[in-house]
Amino acid sequence: MSGRVVNGARPLMRVLKLSNFPIFQQLKLEERLLRKSSDNWCLLNDGTSPPSIVMGISGKAEKLLEVEKVVKDGVPVIKRFSGGGTVIVDEGTVFITLICSRSALPGLELYPREIMSWTELLYVPVFENALGFKLREHDYVFNDRKFGGNAQSIIKDRWLHHTSFLWDFRDSKMAYLKLPERAPVYREGRNHTDFICRLREHFPSRDIFIDTVQAGLERHFFLREESLVGVESELGEFWNLENWNPFKFPLFSPLLLMKSMMVDLSSPTLEMTVAKVLVGVLRVLMMVGDEQFPGGWWK
Repeated sequence: MSGRVVNGARPLMRVLKLSNFPIFQQLKLEERLLRKSSDNWCLLNDGTSPPSIVMGISGKAEKLLEVEKVVKDGVPVIKRFSGGGTVIVDEGTVFITLICSRSALPGLELYPREIMSWTELLYVPVFENALGFKLREHDYVFNDRKFGGNAQSIIKDRWLHHTSFLWDFRDSKMAYLKLPERAPVYREGRNHTDFICRLREHFPSRDIFIDTVQAGLERHFFLREESLVGVESELGEFWNLENWNPFKFPLFSPLLLMKSMMVDLSSPTLEMTVAKVLVGVLRVLMMVGDEQFPGGWWK
């Protein structure tokens, strides 16, 4: 079913439109769709609640965040399963995620730079009325000011590209973030408010922006809208960690192996350290199982 072709032309892309959907739940859903679905997907989430800080999989809170302020204000911190930088997201963020199989775009090499070059071309007509749009390093910018941060995940013959678009933001929330040690060269040491800009200054409304993105996707895919209830049913209860029941699901539930996780900024305890080691071992078993039993060895 991978990269299904509709009407002998464009491959099918299933579209899931969400609003104010919690980013942690979105990341878990994305990871499941990347790993366990063979279809092409686009997730459009207009805002998220509660406000949260999201780091890349290798991010270290003490180097990226003003930890004391984050803990004091009770802001949730999440590590996503992909790479990329750190961002604070809230109701002013628009999330767009593309998940595709290799066969969906013949000729596209599955490497981060090649994928981002293709997505830049995808977004060129979306931002044709905004001056200075381009991809700079890993960011979408207008001239030299960032309005969209990207991250990728590539596994076997599937890839994911997700973007956090800054429709609007409060300058005060940028105080949670430190200036990263490995900042893009074009940032030139600028603070957060001088480095980023608001997408709302370039579009009349969020709905028009999202509709324009969908119109851009229709040049490459046949789009079919889906419901969250239908997708949840298709994936089964495994994808939602909040529903996990150790008496209903096996110990080696894939939920325990998902890479997106909440981050505890308090001092680590022995129990937390042991738990992290166990989860690491289970992830290795999961990867081995995926190779030997592609249909899901835990079922």
